[in-house]
Amino acid sequence: MITPTQPTTQTISQSQGVAPSQASSIASDFDTFLLLMTTQARNQDPLEPMDSTEYASQLAQFSMVEQQVQANELLSELALSLGGIKLEELANWIGMDVQTTAAFHFDGEPVALSAQAAAAADNAVMVIRNSTGTEVERVSVPVTQTEFSWAGTASDGSPLPTGSYSATLESYDSEELLSAQPVAAFNQVVEAQVGEDTVLLTLESGEVVPAGAVTAVRTGT
Repeated sequence: MITPTQPTTQTISQSQGVAPSQASSIASDFDTFLLLMTTQARNQDPLEPMDSTEYASQLAQFSMVEQQVQANELLSELALSLGGIKLEELANWIGMDVQTTAAFHFDGEPVALSAQAAAAADNAVMVIRNSTGTEVERVSVPVTQTEFSWAGTASDGSPLPTGSYSATLESYDSEELLSAQPVAAFNQVVEAQVGEDTVLLTLESGEVVPAGAVTAVRTGT
């Protein structure tokens, strides 16, 4: 059975600190370099002046060094992010309940589901499937409702076993199917690890999702 409910969760946003820039040091070095060049120009032999191409070459070399210093700073900041900052972030994820559209774990307790029907829909159907993709319940829901509670029962009202399930909200205009979108549900995070460019969360349902796919977080129950 699926029961419409009022929204009780809020989405969250995360902010990251930015490391201070070292540009002032580079600018100071560049000013020193220009001072040396102008001093050299004033004191050179006027009968045998330095070729202009040599000046250009020196400027180009300093520019390359400047760019390399900036690249090294960015790499250092990235290493710190992937090391200390994200390791601390990993520990914060463990045990939290996160909302995603991945398959969710059902253990006998009602599951909060969240979805929005298509704007042009005049009726909608919530479809529940088990871990093998078999449809276990199909029930009409209000098109204006966005929060639902699934009791974990089959279409005939019998209780379903503990396991992994997924939900899809089908939107219809009369008999025409407009869309079939995955429904969001809460899962507990049992493992977190640093991926190639993001934090990967292993959910109680066995699904692995990137942290960027999380739309809401609440304290684990």
